[in-house]
Amino acid sequence: MIVDRANLTILTTAFRAAFQGALTSAPSQYTTLATVVPSTTSAEEYGWLGSMPSMREWFGDRVINGITQYGYTIRNREFELTVGVPRKAIEDDQFGVYTPLMAEMGNASGVHPDELVFSLLKNGRTELAYDKEAFFSASHPVTLANGKTGTQSNIDDGSGGAGTWYVMDLSRPLKPLIFQNRKADNFVAKTAETDDNVFMSNEFVWGVDNRRNSGFGFWQMAQSSNKVLDAANLKKAITALGTRTGDGGRPLGLRATHLVVPGGLEFAGLELLQNERDAAGAINVLRNKLQLLVSPWLD
Repeated sequence: MIVDRANLTILTTAFRAAFQGALTSAPSQYTTLATVVPSTTSAEEYGWLGSMPSMREWFGDRVINGITQYGYTIRNREFELTVGVPRKAIEDDQFGVYTPLMAEMGNASGVHPDELVFSLLKNGRTELAYDKEAFFSASHPVTLANGKTGTQSNIDDGSGGAGTWYVMDLSRPLKPLIFQNRKADNFVAKTAETDDNVFMSNEFVWGVDNRRNSGFGFWQMAQSSNKVLDAANLKKAITALGTRTGDGGRPLGLRATHLVVPGGLEFAGLELLQNERDAAGAINVLRNKLQLLVSPWLD
């Protein structure tokens, strides 16, 4: 191929199409457990976290629900992925070899939100939530029905398990996690003769960049356990989530909808949620109770 501006434009169009096609078709799960929030600045503050208002009968004036200011901020991060193609590869018509690589770059960009969200979930026992406690903690501060301060737990520690698993209520508009998007994936070509990569290294460069981050939402909607994933422990987690209360002892009306597991616990989850009978031959009351969500980013 003659390396000129016209042919490089055609090549960039082909590479962009491969990238975009893979980006669009990349499998993703992050929207299931994360609230997607558009961002317009370098960081967004979520002062409303900690407030889960409910309806009340109207007597007299309206009661305005104040927003507890926790100062939870998610700062956007910059990410990039860049691929270089030697000039001689294009001159020798070998550019077709690089088209799948551009598609793989699109796939990597497409699954990147999953990687961010599930990696944060995996670190939920150490990373802090809005109340300055770890997202999964035994000591989340709450106001009790008598007005005093108490604590609640959304973690069940133990031993003998093959990994950490989670029970969540993912039925609401607000989710346990947040995905914050400042700048969508931007495919860029550096193919001008005067670009440093071409002039100095005789290499054409294509890349993608974005700005985004993930953070924690409502810890109340998630329960974590590293005990053995069996019927007894799963029932315990479902009950803990469903009976959770908010400030003042008010029931939150949560309902477990999903069992979230790493790949290593996929078959244990399938047995619990799909088998008609349990190991003792009794009717499996957990069958179809929850949806199973498996993520390789949790392994």
